[in-house]
Amino acid sequence: MPGIPKLSLVEGGFEELSLELAEYLDKLRGEGSNVLSEVTPLTAEPVTEEQPEPTRKTDTDAVLKKLVTASSALNTAPERELQAAYNLLIHLVGQAEEPSRYLPPVCRNLTSPITSSPQNGTGIALGILGTLFNTLDADDDVRFHVLLSIVELLKRTGNYEHIRPQLQNLDAWLAEWEMEPAEERQLFRILSECASTSGEPEESYMYLLKAVRTLQSEPTSQQARDLSLNALKTALQSEKHFDFQDLTTLSSIQALRESDETWSDLLELFVDQTYEDLQDFKDGNNTFLADQGLNEDVLDKKMRLLTLATLAAQASETRTIPYSHIAKALSIPGEDVEMWVIDSIRSGLVEGKLSQQREEFLVHRATHRTFGDKQWREIASRLETWKASLRNVLEVVRQQKEEFVREKEAEAEGPTRQNAWGGGRNYGNRGQRGGEMVV
Repeated sequence: MPGIPKLSLVEGGFEELSLELAEYLDKLRGEGSNVLSEVTPLTAEPVTEEQPEPTRKTDTDAVLKKLVTASSALNTAPERELQAAYNLLIHLVGQAEEPSRYLPPVCRNLTSPITSSPQNGTGIALGILGTLFNTLDADDDVRFHVLLSIVELLKRTGNYEHIRPQLQNLDAWLAEWEMEPAEERQLFRILSECASTSGEPEESYMYLLKAVRTLQSEPTSQQARDLSLNALKTALQSEKHFDFQDLTTLSSIQALRESDETWSDLLELFVDQTYEDLQDFKDGNNTFLADQGLNEDVLDKKMRLLTLATLAAQASETRTIPYSHIAKALSIPGEDVEMWVIDSIRSGLVEGKLSQQREEFLVHRATHRTFGDKQWREIASRLETWKASLRNVLEVVRQQKEEFVREKEAEAEGPTRQNAWGGGRNYGNRGQRGGEMVV
């Protein structure tokens, strides 16, 4: 394979380096390639003593168009020359008035397989893209295309964790780049896929939901419907997702009531209904779950846990739930009640204490699946109870304080009274004689 000894140094003028890269591309592409013959007429002739002034000027954009079009051949370059070759191409692109016209195709090339280095090609490509991203200005929207390529490569290799720390800057980047909703959606979707392939379902769902939110201005569009159904299906299948308020507030999800009523009914079940209601749904829609690729066991488990959370939230007066009530609501044997309560506690839906002797669950805290007027009234009632209790405490404190003050005052006045009645001179005993009156 041919080599380019000067690529790593990137020395020379635009014309010289362009011809050098064109020649290298021809060698990589093999017989029939004519990149050099196409680029040469577009560059200025070298200045010589006989011809101190060039007869033509270099058409930079035309040269770059030819080079970038043929640059996919660089993926066949030997591993030791791959990074240098791409560095040269990127250096030449940087000489254009609008580099953004040429960098996206280069990024796409780097996301394609490096056939000359199956083992290390991805790492080399990530290194090139990372360097390119960091050398671009912070507000340069070309960074967006570079980031897309980086995420695409990480998705392919299942290495989402390599980019997770940098994603804390994502919102600031998007604000600086001023991207259109469609472009943001493209990035969110590929981030969701990257997280999913790396075994990060919660982060995958987070970016999928961000993608759905970019479509709220067109909630009835086909794309909004498809993404919304994908998000809904992901939330239902997730073993850790129990709060569906993040979906029900979206207009594209609400639009499913008209386009996909069965999906909408299923969502409403998991918002505020019970395990028994889910069984009724399955009886009325025999093959729906299977047809949509939904795991029935996962849905049953999730609904049982949510039903238990509802029971706990409704036990606001007694704060206890008999085992028999739990077994009936969840349609489970009595001996399995404690296992399901423990699972619900682990899921963060409830907190409490099991009493095997009394066969009841003492609720300390419960998650409300919905929060509406009823819940606000319950909070108001509890606040009034607390206010009354505090008033009683304050009254007791006030009474005790007054009693304490009275006792102190009585102690202070005691010696004075003793002097008034028991002090002074004793006239009665002075010169006392028999038969005389003692005064």
